[in-house]
Amino acid sequence: MLQWLYENNVEVLNTISLRYLKEDYDISLLIFRWREIRMNRIEILRQYIDNILLNMSDTEERRCAYVHLYGVAQSCALIALKRGENIELATMAGMLHDIYSYAKMDTKDHAHKGAALSKEILTSLQITNEYETKTICDAIYTHSEKGLVHPNFNEILIDADVLQHCLYNPMFEIMPHEKNRYEKLKIEFGIA
Repeated sequence: MLQWLYENNVEVLNTISLRYLKEDYDISLLIFRWREIRMNRIEILRQYIDNILLNMSDTEERRCAYVHLYGVAQSCALIALKRGENIELATMAGMLHDIYSYAKMDTKDHAHKGAALSKEILTSLQITNEYETKTICDAIYTHSEKGLVHPNFNEILIDADVLQHCLYNPMFEIMPHEKNRYEKLKIEFGIA
């Protein structure tokens, strides 16, 4: 069991194993602590993101950030569930996808810069392994490319972003570059 944990979650296991193994804890406690960290990864990330958002001085931008980041995260979870993809990683990608824009108050090249910042955040929090970090950051990197088709996981974030833009206020006109995706999403979810 320990070997499997190590091979699949090196960063998480390393963080807890050095401390617990030095203190001569038994393997069951180590596995319990690993599960505790695994199960709370979204909440750990949410606390980190909330801290960034709470420090935004513009209250209207802060409100928009909360609505958009967590709205996209929920849409990611729904789409991932429908498509049989990893719900947890999709939720995390949604939470992080525009963090650069809100943390730096800069939207220029935000997808690419956001992928780099997200990698820093995930690395510092040590809640994902290398593969998971790459999966999340690749989706963030491509999420502004609404006119292209990307790998399945990346498409979840792009579609969730479109869904949140279109449903934030259904009375607003759909942006031309999002109209095609939005219509396909309505068909996929049986609401066309």
